[in-house]
Amino acid sequence: MPLEVCVKAAFGAPHVLGDCKLTYLCLYITPFSQHVLLTLEEKNVPYKLHLINLAAKPQWFLDISHPEGKVPVAKIDEKWVSNAEIIASILEEKYPEPSLKSTPPQFASVGSKIFDTFSTFLKSKDSNDGSEMALLDELVTLENHLKTSNGPFIAGERLTTVDLNLAPKLYHLEVALGYFKRWYIPKTFPHVLNYMKVLFSLDSFKKTKAEKEKNKGRGKVCDRRLGSQG
Repeated sequence: MPLEVCVKAAFGAPHVLGDCKLTYLCLYITPFSQHVLLTLEEKNVPYKLHLINLAAKPQWFLDISHPEGKVPVAKIDEKWVSNAEIIASILEEKYPEPSLKSTPPQFASVGSKIFDTFSTFLKSKDSNDGSEMALLDELVTLENHLKTSNGPFIAGERLTTVDLNLAPKLYHLEVALGYFKRWYIPKTFPHVLNYMKVLFSLDSFKKTKAEKEKNKGRGKVCDRRLGSQG
């Protein structure tokens, strides 16, 4: 029986996988659901997808995701589990092959601050508040790690859950900062740029990524989705 998983539906399109939606009001960022879907795809675990309209959550979803009502939520061994990292950890234990464990364990924290610093920079209206430099500092740390990893991934030649966690976050960083700030990762980070290219070319990533929504309007950033599970 396929594992069941609830993820965000696209804004305005309830039958489409959650998007990286750029509108005149909000930027909808949903890297957490993709982390779970990437894990399922890489482990070749059959799953049934429930697309949840977060603007009008059905009662059955509120019942299983109580009290937060956030995605992703997965049904594993007849129990609904929330939080992407917890779900990924349980899937690793339940389906150990192919292994996505981060080895050595200290690699698990590589890139862990990138999403928060990206979110802060994205919302910043003050070019002198240090938020851009904070993001660049985190990218320097990632660049230096990748230089010595002996492979395209965090742990070298082997894809791990750390990569699957970072991939959608780097994708949304690229889309959001390019659109709202016309800001792109400098070419002085060749290992980071190659890392992103490799991640974004994975079949699992192409199958589960949120499509870029083209919108000619310019507008403000709504931060209600930033840094939260979705």
